[in-house]
Amino acid sequence: MAVVAGVFTNSVFGFIRASVLLGAVDSAGGDLGGYTREQASSYVWLGQALLASVAIWGWSEIADRVKNGDIAVDLARPVDLYFSWWARDLGRAAFTLPARGLPPFLVGALVMGVALPPTPLSYLIGVVSMVLAVSISFTLKFLINLAAFWVIDIRGLVGVSVVVSSFFCGLFVPVHLFPDWLKTIAYATPFPSILQFPIDVFSGRASGLEALQVIGVQAGWLAGTFALARLVQHRASRRLVVQGG
Repeated sequence: MAVVAGVFTNSVFGFIRASVLLGAVDSAGGDLGGYTREQASSYVWLGQALLASVAIWGWSEIADRVKNGDIAVDLARPVDLYFSWWARDLGRAAFTLPARGLPPFLVGALVMGVALPPTPLSYLIGVVSMVLAVSISFTLKFLINLAAFWVIDIRGLVGVSVVVSSFFCGLFVPVHLFPDWLKTIAYATPFPSILQFPIDVFSGRASGLEALQVIGVQAGWLAGTFALARLVQHRASRRLVVQGG
């Protein structure tokens, strides 16, 4: 029932977002920052398809385990804390993409039409980009959860991260339509790699060498956030304050 409700909600919000963006494209004379009506529709519906998988909405499961003391058991297990939760998140994304992401995309494609790349290689690169996007999103959420080793409640951090990541990842407006100064700030963060870049690859906006460059940028952000996560996890495990237990 949760999946069905998610599909319905994604579809409804997809039509709302598409109506607003297509209205802006029409007001601009049929081309808004390189987005035609078909490309704008693709941006919206691909975003709705990928949204549940990249899961930019925050979660606090690790932080909750720090508060109740279960994190001590997690750290004593033979599987590393980061890799065990990363594998779990990849499994979650592998389910939500076809279950919650594909149906809204098909609805949008049938009703409004979408632009997709003609070559199979673009889809293969798109899958790689998608895996990197999910991994970057997870690593950022993992870092926020690790803050529970130092603070009592991370809800404020989660709220701020959701607002910032939602804006800079291109959920509301394509990052390519930002003013130049704001676009520069966005590209200096890992957030476009979570949603905007996979959409670019799957829609064919980034193809060939440009698509490989996108993959390279995402891989760089994953490596950087991964290194930071390992450092913070090491510091946290040495400190280990079990709150409330």
